Amino acid sequence: MELADLFPGFDAKTIDVGEVKLFCRVGGDENAPPLILLHGFPETHVMWAKIAPALAAYFRVIVPDLRGYGWSSVAPVEPDHAQMSKRRMAADVVALMDEFDHPRFAVVGHDRGARVAYRLALDHPETVSRLALIDIVPTLVMWQTMEKGIDLAPHWKWLAAPAPEPETRIGADVDGWLNQTLAAWTRAKDLKPFGGKALAHYHAFFTVPERLSACCEDYRAGATLDRAADEADLESGRRITVPTKVIWGGSGFPAQTGLSPLDAWAPFMAKRSLLSGEEIPAGHFLPEEAPEVTTSALLPFLLAA
Repeated sequence: MELADLFPGFDAKTIDVGEVKLFCRVGGDENAPPLILLHGFPETHVMWAKIAPALAAYFRVIVPDLRGYGWSSVAPVEPDHAQMSKRRMAADVVALMDEFDHPRFAVVGHDRGARVAYRLALDHPETVSRLALIDIVPTLVMWQTMEKGIDLAPHWKWLAAPAPEPETRIGADVDGWLNQTLAAWTRAKDLKPFGGKALAHYHAFFTVPERLSACCEDYRAGATLDRAADEADLESGRRITVPTKVIWGGSGFPAQTGLSPLDAWAPFMAKRSLLSGEEIPAGHFLPEEAPEVTTSALLPFLLAA
């Protein structure tokens, strides 16, 4: 399988989870505690290559491409963008882990994958043992922050614009847009953290029109269904009930919201005592910019009884 050298000791599989087929890599002792790593935008499972082998020394590690991304299949577009909602993606994760006979597992998510991860903890609390979220605050908080006039993440707005506006804008220079975006979100403002093979893979995935459209649909769902789901949870009193650690980059998005990332997450927690956090000197892409520090921040939390 292509890029297998980036995940030594891992097997590659494609699993039918119902609506879509998810590509994933699987490594570590099959009897070890299960852990799933969920990537973000505009990347794929390959973003975990620098830390997944280290985690596999302690866990049975499953590293999928989210639906629409990488080598996973693309779901048909629905008028309300529900096919790329975090609720549907979370259901994919449950089905995937069921295929591996893991009814309960730890979850680490970055960016969009972290949004899938916390939706998983809210919709399927019985499946999540521990939850780690990398460089995000809740979707609702992101939108509320931007509505206050803080230009936190302008890409959220224009990627969520009706099709084919963002698809056409990016499609005019996919390679240039992707390089500019990846570099801009790092602390050093360059492409060095990604490595040539990973970067080439991101470009290959992003230049496929149906996958670019799926990414935009992801943000359209974020602006509507995902935000509404957050609002409904707060109104109904549904909260995250598992130990949760938030890790963010000093130059990442949560650091720019004007409030502590832990304060941003506190209203979504059943108890504040379940929540912990740590800032790392990095930009948005912590697992690639600072893999050793990120691993050191995750391991004690994930290994805690």
